[in-house]
Amino acid sequence: MNICFATSECVPFVKTGGLADVSGALPKALAQIGCNVKVFVPLYQSIHTDKYDLIFASDLYNTQIDADTYHRHFNTWYGKLPDSDVEVYFVDCPGYFHRSSTYTNDMDEGERFIFFNHAVFSIMQRYNWHPDIIHCNDWQTSLMPAMAKHRYNWDSLFQGTASVLSIHNIGYQGRYGQHYVHSAGLPQDFFYPGGPVEYHGSFSFMKTGVVFADAISTVSPTYAQEIQTPSFGEGLDGILRTRSQDVWGILNGIDTTDWNPSLDPHIASTFDASSLEKKLINKKAVVEEMGLPYREETPVIGIISRFANQKGFDLLKPVLENILYHHDVQFVVLGSGEQHIEDFFNWAHTAHPDRVGIYIGYNNGLAHRIEAGSDMFLMPSAYEPCGLNQMYSLNYGTVPIVHKIGGLADTVQDYHEHHGKGNGFSFYEFSPHVLRDTIVRALAVYHDKEAWNAIVQRGMAQDFTWENSANIYKELYEYAAGKV
Repeated sequence: MNICFATSECVPFVKTGGLADVSGALPKALAQIGCNVKVFVPLYQSIHTDKYDLIFASDLYNTQIDADTYHRHFNTWYGKLPDSDVEVYFVDCPGYFHRSSTYTNDMDEGERFIFFNHAVFSIMQRYNWHPDIIHCNDWQTSLMPAMAKHRYNWDSLFQGTASVLSIHNIGYQGRYGQHYVHSAGLPQDFFYPGGPVEYHGSFSFMKTGVVFADAISTVSPTYAQEIQTPSFGEGLDGILRTRSQDVWGILNGIDTTDWNPSLDPHIASTFDASSLEKKLINKKAVVEEMGLPYREETPVIGIISRFANQKGFDLLKPVLENILYHHDVQFVVLGSGEQHIEDFFNWAHTAHPDRVGIYIGYNNGLAHRIEAGSDMFLMPSAYEPCGLNQMYSLNYGTVPIVHKIGGLADTVQDYHEHHGKGNGFSFYEFSPHVLRDTIVRALAVYHDKEAWNAIVQRGMAQDFTWENSANIYKELYEYAAGKV
């Protein structure tokens, strides 16, 4: 089965969020079960061709895209995902992709990704490569199902091609002006109030994908149900409900070669479930790295996150002082983002320099050390389509404390709710006092070493590898193909 995997980001080449992790791992797992996967991604300014040994595709030199509103050329580079034979093709168009950030607020942001969608089709045409499945991801590539059916349907190469749209975060929908309907090569009569590509007067890339994809996936079973409700559907819940039989929730996996405490080169001491005493070495190392005094019996709560309203840190603001006053606990925090959240954690560090350590920015090695050295990991997200850090935490024997939502609900079972058989702590009501009470529950159990060790062991025993998810994706591809 030939799979065209189109994405706007992919590790190790470019990453702003979890989509990159999926794009770098799922294609490799699919290849291991017999799929022929080709990944397509823009060549951003930040991707250095020499660093990744990329090869210039001289046979695709200066390929032209003719759209109703512009005519542009692009070149193509190619390489492979690390430790695999999965080919990655990079669309090189400096006018669109050599900018200071991966995503922009520039006037032509919609045009950039329409161009990328066209370029992916063009590369497949030039190589005469027939995809059985076009797997597009989020709004940046979600026009491809409609384009396959209504722009490139003249080409026999795409006869019998089915499409799958993966929604990683429905909160980002790609809404732009009506004139872009022509740029995408779609019929103008698709745009009318309530029509297949229109949403509140705009051309909605995400809605277009939801309407025209043969099947739709989300990154966890719970999120698949949540986006079909007004609370989480961001206005697309109605149309998703009409397609409910085509909506699959498939939990993301994690890269257990990168996130593996027994192999991790970033941490002070490798360990596994049979050598948990070495976790204390990592705890001491990360606490001291964050400028805090080390006390073996003091529990450490880790936070690694984008600082965005979605992540729920507004719940922590009113109760952190109370927690620190009444309980012996330390926090180690890594992240960056919205200024008011950065200001909150800076204040917490200044007010409690021996209890709260912070690092504002991105630091991959430190992220590994926080996972390895913390006793607990806090994720109070308002919504979380899948989440990866809670799975990393379970893998590292670090007990998650989460809001019971999306992928967090699918991976973390509350210790008390499951009568002492859970792998973490979770809460339903999204409020500061409930978050505080959940943290306090976790701190109380922490001091029962036998019970805590059992929680840790249950978490480390779980299987979050991509193999399970890849097999379900293959079933989804077969389902989508059966509809063509």
